[in-house]
Amino acid sequence: MNEFEKESLDLFSYQYEQNPVYRSFCDLTNVSPSDVDSIIQIPFLPVTFFKTHRVSCKKEDAFIFESSGTAGTTSKHHVASLSQYEHSFRKGFTQFYGQPENYHILALLPGYIERPNASLLYMCRDLISKAKMEFSGFYLNQFEALHKALIALEGQQKPTILIGVSFALLDFCEQHPMQLQHTIIMETGGMKGRRKELIREELHQLFKKGFGVSNIHSEYGMTEMLSQAYSKGNGLFRPSSSMQVLIRDVHEPNKVSKSGSGGINIVDLSNRDSCAFLATQDLGKCHENGTFEVLGRFDASDVRGCSLMMA
Repeated sequence: MNEFEKESLDLFSYQYEQNPVYRSFCDLTNVSPSDVDSIIQIPFLPVTFFKTHRVSCKKEDAFIFESSGTAGTTSKHHVASLSQYEHSFRKGFTQFYGQPENYHILALLPGYIERPNASLLYMCRDLISKAKMEFSGFYLNQFEALHKALIALEGQQKPTILIGVSFALLDFCEQHPMQLQHTIIMETGGMKGRRKELIREELHQLFKKGFGVSNIHSEYGMTEMLSQAYSKGNGLFRPSSSMQVLIRDVHEPNKVSKSGSGGINIVDLSNRDSCAFLATQDLGKCHENGTFEVLGRFDASDVRGCSLMMA
């Protein structure tokens, strides 16, 4: 048994004892810590519970992250410690990209700025605060200012990350086509009802043409998680060290495996004081080496902030 699995089993025992909602769910599935000796036997809580229940091991919250959505249908993640989230996303970013201090980080996230309790906004604000500050910041709908900043950074050959929601990145590169050599384009998914949904390959092809880059990076995260996964191209994600993706059978949800295709289950060890074992509404494929792809969503799922577009 590797260290990740051992820590997962220990965390399952803790959350079974301390999280009343999760314990009730486990009891309904007739599974307790004494029944489990493998990570694939742990019950995975559907993320829809975050819309209807307070999923927490603690009685008090440091912060509540909330997803986008219509009134009354948002997910709420009750976070007992913001430092846990900060440690998680900082470590994850560094794992894949190095220190944020090495970049100019520009964010194009309209729709999120109006929601100060969005977890993606919190992460980007923190990373921007640590980045080189000449041009780093949020650009909202300020396309002219963003265009000038990218031109200046390209001229100076400065390593840059432009992170944005899909519809805004598409609007921008259509209005200001560029040829970028020193900038990473990172999409966080979602048209948010602003534009027609596109398959990932088609969307990324438009980004490659509009920004003049060979690869499009992606970030995978959601309100109910504190860890992220990143793709550096072709839609192949690598989870951060605090996260593992498993696959559940679409017909038998309790049947879970470490590879194959089906519903995406997530083990997020950073979710220590809420629930670390999440059954998402995403469909995907997990490979033997732990990398994964997002193939779409269950038909009954609603489009939610921080989830990826249909693929």
